[in-house]
Amino acid sequence: MNIEDFRNYCLDKKGVSESFPFDETTLVFKVLDKMFALTDTENEFSINLKCEPEKAIMLREQFSNVKPGFHMNKKHWNTITITNNISNSLLIEWIDDSYNLIVSKMTKKNKELLKNM
Repeated sequence: MNIEDFRNYCLDKKGVSESFPFDETTLVFKVLDKMFALTDTENEFSINLKCEPEKAIMLREQFSNVKPGFHMNKKHWNTITITNNISNSLLIEWIDDSYNLIVSKMTKKNKELLKNM
C-alpha cells in the first residue's frame, strides 16, 4: 500500500473528510468530526490508527513496525511504518477497525446521520 492507496481507501468510507489541521504535512482523516487515521506526507510512509488497547499491545508484540502512536495517546493509537512485512489486506483490516471503533462511539444522532449519507 502506498500513500495514495491509503488516502483513497480512507476517503471511500462513508462520512470521511481529509484535512491538515496540525501543519502542512500531517494529513488527517475524520469520520464526521472524529479522527480515525493520519499520516505524514513528507517523511517515511507511516500511518497512525486508533485501536482497542488490548489489540494495540498484541499488534506491537507481533509486528516490529507497529509502535505506540507517535504524538498520540499510546494506549489507543498505533503508528505503523508501512513495509512489505504487512500485507495490504491486514492494513485494510486495521483501517476498518479504526474507522469502526470511532463510529461505534458516536452518538445515536451522528450514527443516523452517517447512515443516511
